Amino acid sequence: MASQEHLLATAEKNRRTHDRRKQERKTMILTGASRGIGHATVKRFSAAGWRVITCSRQPFSENCPWEAGEEDHIQVDLSDAADTDRAIAEMSTRLDGGTLDALINNAAISPKAEDGNRLGSLETGLEAWHEVFQVNFYAPLMLARGLMEELKRGPGAIVNVTSIAGGRVHPFAGSAYATSKAALASLTREMAADFGPSGVRVNAIAPGEIETPILSPQASGMVDDIPMRRFGQPAEVASAIYFLCADTSSYITGGELHVNGGQHV
Repeated sequence: MASQEHLLATAEKNRRTHDRRKQERKTMILTGASRGIGHATVKRFSAAGWRVITCSRQPFSENCPWEAGEEDHIQVDLSDAADTDRAIAEMSTRLDGGTLDALINNAAISPKAEDGNRLGSLETGLEAWHEVFQVNFYAPLMLARGLMEELKRGPGAIVNVTSIAGGRVHPFAGSAYATSKAALASLTREMAADFGPSGVRVNAIAPGEIETPILSPQASGMVDDIPMRRFGQPAEVASAIYFLCADTSSYITGGELHVNGGQHV
């Protein structure tokens, strides 16, 4: 009997230790997690011991090797405002009154012409403009506002993933995508001012040409225009995102960090 009591006491002690460690772990939510920069970012935060809640249009992929992957994945269509609201409610439920230490708005879409070329402002249909802005601009705003209480409890940090295309006409990025990223950069500054009094920091990462599946095959000719003479790696962007969510950047807000090998100079 004494042995039985000892086992029960040990089990209870282990449970309390697990619950305490779970509460102490930092938590992040990331959209667009299934590939490229998003995939690398999840691996970076997971390696640092964070709990990661991922969001994407697709179900959880077995190619995503991180702890509690399927359990902490939310399938959501960010182009649908109602479905985005549903996902925000599910995120709050999963956080269960706890803190949200980082929100990474990484998901984005960039429609192309049938031949794969960029769509300019004359060729892009109004419906496509609405869809691009819903995913790339309105969804980040909705997520930040909807999770404000959890972010305040952190206090947490928000990182919006913008783009070099938001500040210049890009040979491959379409007009709707570029304009939405420029708007997101401006929104980042506005949010920094509005969220700052609550202790929530808001910054942006503006990647240049990064070697991901969505990089245009035609981009190879751009290497000579980049001072570092190479494309970036997803892990390099992920490390910059992590920096903006870590305590080492505790007095940085309202900024846009260029991760492009000097392409913007």
